[in-house]
Amino acid sequence: MNQSQKRIRIIAVCVVLVFLVLVYRLYTLQIIESSQFKAVADKQYSQSPGDSFDRGSIFFTDKNNKIVSAATLLTGYYLAIIPKDIEHPEDVYNLLSTVIELDVDDFLKKASKSTDPYEEIVHHLTVEQANAIRALDIGPVRLYKEKWRYYPYDDLSAQSVGFVAYNEDTLSGRYGLERYYNDVLSRDNDRTKVNFFADIFLNIKENIFDGSAKGDLVTSIEPSVQDYLAESLDTVQSTHRSKITGGIVMNPQNGEIYALSLRPSFDLNAFSKVESVDIFSNPLVERVYEMGSIIKPLTLAAGIDTGAITVDSVYNDTGNTVYNGSKISNYDGRARGEATPVQEILSQSLNVGTAWVMEQIGIEKFSEYFTRLGFGEETGIDLPNETGGLISNLKSKRLIEHATASFGQGIATTPVETVRALATLANGGKLVTPHIGVEMKLRSGLTKKIDYPEPIQIFKKDTTDDVTKMLIEVVDEALKGGTVKLDNYTIAAKTGTAQIADNTNGGYYSDRYLHSFFGYFPARNPEFIVFLYTVEPQNVKYASETLTDSFMDITKFLLNYYNVTPDRNI
Repeated sequence: MNQSQKRIRIIAVCVVLVFLVLVYRLYTLQIIESSQFKAVADKQYSQSPGDSFDRGSIFFTDKNNKIVSAATLLTGYYLAIIPKDIEHPEDVYNLLSTVIELDVDDFLKKASKSTDPYEEIVHHLTVEQANAIRALDIGPVRLYKEKWRYYPYDDLSAQSVGFVAYNEDTLSGRYGLERYYNDVLSRDNDRTKVNFFADIFLNIKENIFDGSAKGDLVTSIEPSVQDYLAESLDTVQSTHRSKITGGIVMNPQNGEIYALSLRPSFDLNAFSKVESVDIFSNPLVERVYEMGSIIKPLTLAAGIDTGAITVDSVYNDTGNTVYNGSKISNYDGRARGEATPVQEILSQSLNVGTAWVMEQIGIEKFSEYFTRLGFGEETGIDLPNETGGLISNLKSKRLIEHATASFGQGIATTPVETVRALATLANGGKLVTPHIGVEMKLRSGLTKKIDYPEPIQIFKKDTTDDVTKMLIEVVDEALKGGTVKLDNYTIAAKTGTAQIADNTNGGYYSDRYLHSFFGYFPARNPEFIVFLYTVEPQNVKYASETLTDSFMDITKFLLNYYNVTPDRNI
């Protein structure tokens, strides 16, 4: 290659580099920094400390993969006055009241401060309201542009979405997804540039939470499913006057959550009006409960998986039995006899039978299975303040602690921890990571998928197939006498009724219960797992009475809404 050719190549490389720099700069100015320059332009006519607030959006995803806004920013105005320039506060109030609603006492108190140069009166005014106020031409009145967080669905999944509020002098996510993904959603107005090339070439695991990845969050929450779940929980809550009622709808194959809901709830756009901040917490991930008999299928799965029992095993059901000086009994105290099939442990929810299965497994192996199912640890769900379950009883060498654990008493787990473990029965024995976040839409215009840990195999698939068949029989023949069976779909489900512990006097209350219900469907190739629970329902004892109808309504809705192919008799 001669010197002339070398020079041409060098010049060509330089031209390309300059071109790339220019393209990147234009991209930065027109796309990434456009909102910043617009804000600068706005300030030419509106000097507002509040209009600099910026934040990424949160989206729900409907069944057709269309994203819809769950948390966004609105732009409008707030109104302030200059009290020292107001001669007749009542006249100013009367004029403003023709456009907006004002508290007369509050306004007159602020407007009467004769030496005060500035008082904020009302926020979140629309453009139309601001224009109408300008038309009044009131000298001591000022309008300033501002942005604020807005939640189009009001109270839908409120505890999981969370909200933005001041943390000392800074606006940031305080609960739910707003808090968990705060680093991604927040915007640093002093540093708006995004490393476009890093977004292209770096893996999400390396930069999604290091502050360089800024953008919007897309979730797996399906708004229609979320709304239907919420309405179903409202019915349970109002009918039975429970303290708390909650539910989760999840894809058992990959852990994507379609809906999480709690009752009571609150309006995200009016969170400052709640009576107690306790309602902001999320018991689905932050609170543990003794779940009762919905744990029994996991005990049977461990028994089958170890070879300690088979689906054809029988045992002597004595109605009650004693371990380490403590008696456990079936819910009715009645014995089923010497040749009781293990199917009846689920169909009739027999505590004595479940404890017998635990004995066949052995306490060490039994504890190993429950630990591997994730009980006692956080699930990794992308919500803040998650807690792990309380399973210290499984470290005991006494049979009684393991006997009660086998049917869901004496150990306490969070609802999300519970649904993750139960999902192993629906997906061939794998422990998945429950999650809400699906992907990030970065400010650079790129999209990055959020990765989660690979599932862990807990049970053999043959084991979960056997337990699924048993749970199908529970629904087809035992649940409400088989009256809820669907003609075209198989459903695997189980109820749970647990006494609530008396933490003051020890033992359990005799008249306070937690009701739980889980099920998955279509049972032969499940697309959904549904978990429901209600705490201290009034004047009713068993979960079959409080949650069965709601579960079946949700099941029918999901099968119809997603147009799921029937699986009965295939």
